[in-house]
Amino acid sequence: MPVQRSGTVPVISPCRTERSDYEYFTTPCLTFPDESSCLYYETLPPSRTRDRGFVGDTVREMEAAADWASLSDEELLEHRISKLGLELETTPLEPLIQQLYSELSAKGLAFRPPTHIGDEWFVPIGVPAIFVPFFLVHDRLRALERSMMLEVEGETPEWFMKLMRHEAGHAYMYAYRLTRKKKWQEMFGQTSDEETPSFYRPRPFSRSYVMHLDDWYAQAHPDEDFAETFAIWLTPDFDWRKRYAAWKALQKLEYVDELMRSLAGKPPVHMPKYREADYNFLNVKLKTYYARKRKLYEEIYPGFYDIDLRQLFAAPAGIKASSYLRQRRRRLMNSVAQFTNEKKFRVNKLLTRLIDRSDELGLRVQNDDPQQDFRVASYITTLVMNYLFTGKFKRTK
Repeated sequence: MPVQRSGTVPVISPCRTERSDYEYFTTPCLTFPDESSCLYYETLPPSRTRDRGFVGDTVREMEAAADWASLSDEELLEHRISKLGLELETTPLEPLIQQLYSELSAKGLAFRPPTHIGDEWFVPIGVPAIFVPFFLVHDRLRALERSMMLEVEGETPEWFMKLMRHEAGHAYMYAYRLTRKKKWQEMFGQTSDEETPSFYRPRPFSRSYVMHLDDWYAQAHPDEDFAETFAIWLTPDFDWRKRYAAWKALQKLEYVDELMRSLAGKPPVHMPKYREADYNFLNVKLKTYYARKRKLYEEIYPGFYDIDLRQLFAAPAGIKASSYLRQRRRRLMNSVAQFTNEKKFRVNKLLTRLIDRSDELGLRVQNDDPQQDFRVASYITTLVMNYLFTGKFKRTK
């Protein structure tokens, strides 16, 4: 999920959905899941530094990168991202970026935010440029991302464009110094140079904010409120006046419409010089990138409580509860992730802990109980939602 960040403090922002195949970049997606049904959002600030292995380009690195697409995951992870020779030109992403520019032009807007490859979705604070994650640029890297993280953020054209419109809002905010306007501050609140907060408590039924990305993201920060409102306003063939009629958020949309009309045809007033390498965070090996990313997601859930497991798997005889969970692992992971909007990687790690602890406790379950699957799915969903909604991992009883 997109967030702003400076060149010195990167942020990983999780997002999720179900679609996966590379072909979706060239084939229209007919059924795209709804993306507005989560109760909590977080952005995770990693402490990342660049690898200290090789300094500067070497012939050996460049030669090794020439055929990296055919390598195994283990071999590919040894490569530095910046040495893979990735470019946006001639990839399936290029026409989607051009689509964003066409949408802006259709609104009479002249500024086309430059788009670069980075380690995640983001716009650097104060810099009107969009960075898209490197793993979307090549099908081999998407496969690696799915292997390592179980899903790929922005993998479908619809999802990609939603994120691009949001990021374009941030870019316009900086390019025209919109946050300095008194009315902007009245509409969206006082901005700051701080990152999007790590935790926020949304009001799911509030009509003061639009709903564009998951997790009521407009409620995270005034800048995100504007970016989300801008994205809704920019979306082609979307009747936002009808959709948000009687909502307080309509006032924000009307303001954005008025503001953008005033900027029609005008060049940016703020275009600072910058180096892509200072912001893209790609000078690390893939194994370092994923080690940090996975560690962040793994640490979300602390331990769980034995009393719950003993109540859930209380059969005196039957199959091992750990075996039962392993057999249903993928189905449980997919369903819980779908209905909670939690990352599959985290749900999978939670399942691993449940399996391991059930094995340690020697718990068993009747395999022919028709209600058991429902109870287990409900329990795991409750654990996840308790954490998402409160920011704390609470017992279910």
